[in-house]
Amino acid sequence: MLKVENLHVSVEDREILKGVDLSIGAGEFHVIMGPNGSGKSTLALTIAGHPKYTITEGRILFGGEEITHLAPDERAKRGVLLAFQVPPDVEGVKIIDFLQQVLIELKGMGPVEAYDLIVKKAEDLWFKEEDLHRYVNVGFSGGERKRLELLQAILVEPKLLILDEPDSGVDVDSLSIISRKIEELNKRGTAILLITHYGRILEHLDKDSLRVHVMKDGRIIKTGSGNLVERIEREGFSDIFEEVGA
Repeated sequence: MLKVENLHVSVEDREILKGVDLSIGAGEFHVIMGPNGSGKSTLALTIAGHPKYTITEGRILFGGEEITHLAPDERAKRGVLLAFQVPPDVEGVKIIDFLQQVLIELKGMGPVEAYDLIVKKAEDLWFKEEDLHRYVNVGFSGGERKRLELLQAILVEPKLLILDEPDSGVDVDSLSIISRKIEELNKRGTAILLITHYGRILEHLDKDSLRVHVMKDGRIIKTGSGNLVERIEREGFSDIFEEVGA
């Protein structure tokens, strides 16, 4: 479903990705791990179409269609959704208004149908109806921000959900429900690309279903099963880097 071929990406004339190849099939669950600065977030944001990142070589295909130069909204319409590492505050925009508009535009729902669905799904992520009348992320804790990102994914049910460090700034209780909802989305057919440099969130997931990639210096240097997570947690990244000569 997603195919990244020899992707080179620069930010302000500095090359960050240096030839990334990645394939994700429909409904698969992939994890990208690596130390800070390895290019994980750059890959996520580039797939989603962030204009800050310049593709200098390679291409991105989604569902057999090249989307290398498509705008972010066009990628979203095709089924690509990114949950940000640091979801931004949007002062003056109420959560309920934002989510209603998303469902109207992407799902063709009417306002009342959309409202009722949002309230129902929000309860599963510990949001009360009155919480939905707050401004997007304004005054939110880290856990609330990440749960709101996941609520968007649950409502949209994208073909591909990219999660950029969904475990950062999240308490234990929020991490548990976030992990469970991610797994539920995957079982309903959404392909997942989860980016992290810790194995904490993966403790709540079925490791047998995972395909794990390790990044270093803008490249994927090793790919393996979910067992690779346990090795990283036990030994760190350095032994893997030495093993592959990276």
